[in-house]
Amino acid sequence: MIKRNCSASPMQVAGVFASIVAVSFAFGAVFAAQGLWLVLPFVGIEMLAVAAAFLCYGRRAADYERIEIVGGEVAVEQVEGSQRTVRCLPSPWVRVELQRHGRAGRVRVWLVAGARRIEVGRHLLDARRVQLAEELKTALARPLPA
Repeated sequence: MIKRNCSASPMQVAGVFASIVAVSFAFGAVFAAQGLWLVLPFVGIEMLAVAAAFLCYGRRAADYERIEIVGGEVAVEQVEGSQRTVRCLPSPWVRVELQRHGRAGRVRVWLVAGARRIEVGRHLLDARRVQLAEELKTALARPLPA
């Protein structure tokens, strides 16, 4: 299971958003009481922008990849936003390809079987992708149970 590194739970994100809303509207109310009532619509617009940013974060925070080697096949489940895909490859024919772009460039890991290619480890740092490739090679080299 490969997940994004999310430092805040949904409840923590909601708490932070609620505190931002409370503080912003408190300042807006103080300025409105001073006769600067036009501050309140701008506070509302600002909160809509902050809400949009939190929603964008929340849609991608739960993204993950699950790689399973079971019963003669490699199953790769990838969830990004609201899109979920599950693809299977026959494990006897699967090979792991590690692709480096330039000397210090981005590392990509592919599971390949014939003409089918699946990129895995997209949520990992480059050093961890190299480690994932080695772990997958080791797992695929193990003989299947009889």
